[in-house]
Amino acid sequence: MKAYELLFFVDPTITDEARAGVMKRIEVALTENGGQVDNVDNWGKRKLAYEIDKLTEGDYTLVNFHADPTQIAELDRVLRINDAVKRHMIVRRPDHE
Repeated sequence: MKAYELLFFVDPTITDEARAGVMKRIEVALTENGGQVDNVDNWGKRKLAYEIDKLTEGDYTLVNFHADPTQIAELDRVLRINDAVKRHMIVRRPDHE
């Protein structure tokens, strides 16, 4: 398994239950095929560099995890179809092999 990090942001006005639902869905997508979540770091509200979907702020979360490279496409698909997630980025961490 390789080390990855996922950075995503949601609308800061959504409820805590909706935010927890997004995180639960990400955990399920990772762990159902043998991946594991190492660390979840909630960055909180940050100002966006430019307006996205009429938002000027976003609630950011950084997730460090280990997964097989084949799972990344499924995680990307899950994040794209989730309306609460406005933007996301998955990056491989070469320093945590």
